[in-house]
Amino acid sequence: MSKSLRDLLLDVSHALPAQNTNANSSAFDLEQALPDTLPEHFELLIDMPATTCATGQTITFTVQDSADNSSFATLAPVATFVLTGASNATAATQRHIRLPSTVRRYVRVNIAMSATTGNLTAITAGIRLVF
Repeated sequence: MSKSLRDLLLDVSHALPAQNTNANSSAFDLEQALPDTLPEHFELLIDMPATTCATGQTITFTVQDSADNSSFATLAPVATFVLTGASNATAATQRHIRLPSTVRRYVRVNIAMSATTGNLTAITAGIRLVF
């Protein structure tokens, strides 16, 4: 089974950054991906596998938007969600985040790791634009 170009525009995967750093996913171009869909019908699905994150350490996901695919800002009221390590792990997590009608053309997810999460760079988070 092959994917169409439209499917490729809706999926990204991103390796987690090293501890005490952050990284940005590729941006979704809402006008290119689904030009005839109203912004408030978009959702991001963030799929995070279980990790061996150190107890008390965090992985923070921040949804950001931009008008020009260059200057990004935190998308309020969506903002952030945080996974916190417990018993040296985080559970597999799947989050649906509805984008507000005020979302600008480009959307991405910033992933930030706290100071001593451990090396999770071999783990990949999946991010999908759904409608």
